[in-house]
Amino acid sequence: MLGFGLADAVVVATDAEEVVAAVSGTGVAVAMTDPELASGTDRVAAVAAMPGYGASEIVVNVQGDEPFLPREAFAGAVGRVRAGFDIGTAAVPLDPAFAGDPGRVKVVTDRTGRALYFSRAVIPHWRDPGPPAEGTYWQHLGIYALGRGALARWGALSPTRLELAERLEQLRALEHGLSIGVARLSEPAPPGIDTPDDLRRAEALWNASLEGAR
Repeated sequence: MLGFGLADAVVVATDAEEVVAAVSGTGVAVAMTDPELASGTDRVAAVAAMPGYGASEIVVNVQGDEPFLPREAFAGAVGRVRAGFDIGTAAVPLDPAFAGDPGRVKVVTDRTGRALYFSRAVIPHWRDPGPPAEGTYWQHLGIYALGRGALARWGALSPTRLELAERLEQLRALEHGLSIGVARLSEPAPPGIDTPDDLRRAEALWNASLEGAR
């Protein structure tokens, strides 16, 4: 449920009153969800089941710490669902210098673009001497596109051992046999927000974009 030319509507799903207060007055819909829900996808599934959203063919879950995702990430994720995958997402090339950063989630795929595994660890492990070959590492972006059936199924599943170990909700889907198609983008990752320094940089970038639009 996206808007601004990408789809039909934007809805902020949250369990925090502070977020409701921040969104109110912006013209964007906001929905409160159960604070006991385990992940963002669980919250999105709860909102998608609410009256008024039943006609959405594909629902896109964008994580709140990824405010600068490019349009290509949305188009790629949705395209993977339309190509037959249960879930669509996106990834970008990752500089090997950052492969050891647990805040950058890595993904490996098969030749068709189907995700084999996501990890905070360095995957794949480069065993040979010398620097890894170009294209070895891919960073997962925090976006998921799902058909309604896949969203309902994911939302009904209990957290799994791999999800709890890595704190990555997409591993729940993989452990239960849902297919995840990964759209590979050509540009490096846009800045995400994981630390206070990241937030300050994001605010500066946002303010600069507003100035440029005037």
